[in-house]
Amino acid sequence: MIACLTIPGLELKASLRRTPTLALRPAALAPAPQGEPVIGPVTAAAEAAGVQPGMRLGEALATCPELALVEPDAAGAELAWEEIMHALEDAGFSVDPASLGVAYFETRGVERLYGGLEPALRRALAAVGTEWDARIGAAGRRFAALAAASVARPGQTVVVADEDLPQFLAPLPLTLLPLERGRYEELEALGVRKLGQLAGLPGGAVAERLGPDGRRAWGLARGGTAARVRGRRPPAAVASSLEFPEAVGNELTLRRALAGLVETVLARPERRDRFVRKIALSARLAGAGSFVGEADEARPEHRAPTARGGGSWRRTLTLREPSADPDRIRIALSPRLAELPAPVVELRLELVELTEPTGHQLELLAAGAEDRSRLRDGLRQVRASTGSGSVCTVVEVAPWSRVPESRALLVPKDE
Repeated sequence: MIACLTIPGLELKASLRRTPTLALRPAALAPAPQGEPVIGPVTAAAEAAGVQPGMRLGEALATCPELALVEPDAAGAELAWEEIMHALEDAGFSVDPASLGVAYFETRGVERLYGGLEPALRRALAAVGTEWDARIGAAGRRFAALAAASVARPGQTVVVADEDLPQFLAPLPLTLLPLERGRYEELEALGVRKLGQLAGLPGGAVAERLGPDGRRAWGLARGGTAARVRGRRPPAAVASSLEFPEAVGNELTLRRALAGLVETVLARPERRDRFVRKIALSARLAGAGSFVGEADEARPEHRAPTARGGGSWRRTLTLREPSADPDRIRIALSPRLAELPAPVVELRLELVELTEPTGHQLELLAAGAEDRSRLRDGLRQVRASTGSGSVCTVVEVAPWSRVPESRALLVPKDE
C-alpha cells in the first residue's frame, strides 16, 4: 500500500510556535511581503468566523475585524518539515516528500515489523507527534492515498481498498486535482463539480477541451496510475550561520557576510571531496510592521494586529553543474539578497545536496563529442547572459585581398 501523510497549514503551525497563544484565536498567515495580498492557512477559530484560506486581505479583515496576522516563517517551516521527515525515517519509513506538508511512503517493507498495515500507519502518526495534527491516507495508488488523507481527521488514518476506489473518489471535490484556477471555474460552468462527474466524461473530449493537463486530471479522477514510491536520499546536514549584533539591511554588508559564509561552509570537513549540487540561503528577519487591508489603508481602525518576531526568509538554488568553487557559488547566490523583504538579524547557508565523493572521468573514445557538447552548453550560457550576437566566429570572405580587414568578417556563431 502507498500511504500519504498530510499536514494542512504547516506554514501557519510552524509560525505559531513562536506565539502559541494565537493558536486559539482567529489568526491567519500573513501575505508574503512581495506577493499577492491574499492570506494563507487559518486557525480553526478564524475558519469558524468565516475566514477562508486564499481570501484577499481586505475581505478577510472585513469578515473578521479581530483577525491576527502571523508573519511567515519560511525557514522555520522548512526546518520543522525536515524534522518530521527525519522522525519518519528513524521509524523505518522511506519517505518521498512531494511538497511542504505532503509526503508519500510505502508500507510493504514495514508491515511485518509493526504487525500489519494499521499498526504501521499508527506508528507513522506517533513518529510525527500530535502537535502537527497530521493525517494519513493509504491506498494502492498515490492520488488515491492523497484523496484519502484529505478526508481524514487530525490523528486519523483512512485506508481505501482498490475495489472501493471509484465509489470513494466520486463525491470528492475537483480541488484535489492539480489544475489552474481558471480550469476549475470552466469545469464548474459545465456542471462538473465532483471527481466522479469528471471521471464519467470521455477522455478524448476532456483532452480536447482542457489539453494535456485536463487529460492528466481525468486520469487522476479515475484513480491515477500505479507507481512505486521512491524514497529520498537523506539531505546533507552541512550548514553555517552568522548572527549580526543588530539588524542589517545594507546589501554590501550582506554580500560580504555571504562571502564569508560560503568560505566557511565549504571548509567544513563533512563536505570533503564532494561538490555542491543544491544550496539554501535563509535569513531571520527583524520585526516588521502590521499589514493593512488593501482598501482600508487610510482607516486605522481596520489595521490588523501582526504577530511580532520578524519571521524568516528562505531561497533554494540548484547549480547548473555541481561545484565547490566559492566564487561561483557566491555569484549565484548574491542576486537572491536583493529579494530580502526586511533587515536581517541572522544569515544562514545550508548545503542541501552534495554529490558522491567521486571524480568525473570523460569517456576515452567519446571525449571529442563530449567536449563539443560542453562547448555548446557554454556558448548557450554566454548568449543567455550577454545577448545573441556576443559569440562570433571568423569567416574568410576574400583571402586574396591586400587589405587585412577585408579578408575576414566576424559572423555570429550558430549552434
